[in-house]
Amino acid sequence: MPFTPTPEQQEFATAVREFARRECGTRERRQDLTSGGAGPHSPELYAKLAALGWLGVCLPEEYGGGGGGMTEACLFLEECSLGQIPAGGFVTSVITAKAYERFGSEAQRKTAVGGAVSGQVLSIAMSEPEAGSDVAALRCAAVRGEDGGWTVDGHKTWISNAHLASHILLVARTSSTGSKHEGLTMFHLPADTPGVEIRGIETMGGREVNDVYLTDVKLPADAVVGEVGEGWSQLMAGLNAERLFLAANMLGLTRRIFEDTVAYVRTREQFGRPVGSFQALRHRLADLATELECARLLVFDTAAACDAEPERLFPREASMAKLKTTELAKQAALEGMQMMGGYGYATEYDMERYLRTAVVSTVYGGTSEIQRDIIGKTYGL
Repeated sequence: MPFTPTPEQQEFATAVREFARRECGTRERRQDLTSGGAGPHSPELYAKLAALGWLGVCLPEEYGGGGGGMTEACLFLEECSLGQIPAGGFVTSVITAKAYERFGSEAQRKTAVGGAVSGQVLSIAMSEPEAGSDVAALRCAAVRGEDGGWTVDGHKTWISNAHLASHILLVARTSSTGSKHEGLTMFHLPADTPGVEIRGIETMGGREVNDVYLTDVKLPADAVVGEVGEGWSQLMAGLNAERLFLAANMLGLTRRIFEDTVAYVRTREQFGRPVGSFQALRHRLADLATELECARLLVFDTAAACDAEPERLFPREASMAKLKTTELAKQAALEGMQMMGGYGYATEYDMERYLRTAVVSTVYGGTSEIQRDIIGKTYGL
């Protein structure tokens, strides 16, 4: 049965859409909020989202959240991207908070989950220079001392929003025996801990990702999140949320790209008529509209399945959703740029920024190649 939001869900989505129109509905306003587009996050607007209670939409009520599910989170992410709300810290924050919700101690949940609800940004540090898609090959080491505490040394890279984060969920190696998937442990790391150095990596998208250097970082025994040596299985348990949240984010971007492209080709005239009236462009847009509808059904069908069985993993469906939406966002941005001609390439319009955002989405959170590999393995291949 096609996804149909409940009246409450529809009311929520409409409220987010109205917020976007009111608070950042013009390009000039978005530029002001992000220091001229230097990054995708506005602390000013993020604080307003927190005050409305929306940042905790899918987090437990006992920590100040809204108690909703994956469907509500996906609706929020879709509308944020559609409305171009500069809340770039939300995705990593909610992904990280869900890991704390599942595996953290009560004190860690109060700090991290409660912090995410109140507007603090969270980050998760897995990737390393030699451990990207093969994240289990990480070498950042945490050594236990005689007092039960830990000393951490290593280098993490491509860490989204670490420069904004109050806390980082760090994945480190606590044992080198057994397979590479064994001996990984999650740690609760306050970003201002002595020995932590965060350096930004300049990208086409502005300031989003970072190198994180850890030098003789001291953590107490109770910094472990979950169980020592169980970091890999704990990571796998959170992949439904990560991939689905990224998919919903790109679904909203694709809708934004499509709507902007349609608006442009309706008004841009060549040869005495709107360029959208030419069959070549009309058919392209018809194909994109069809693919967009398919992608939305896939995302929300997967979200509904996760809500119905929250303890079950949906690796095939979550990877399909991430693969479909990110590749479609990239395709839509390229099509939009082509249909806008030179204006699609000009910074005067948003299309070139959409393309930069869409292209990297097929890399982070597991590349498209990794998603295809996961899907294939679910068929025993």
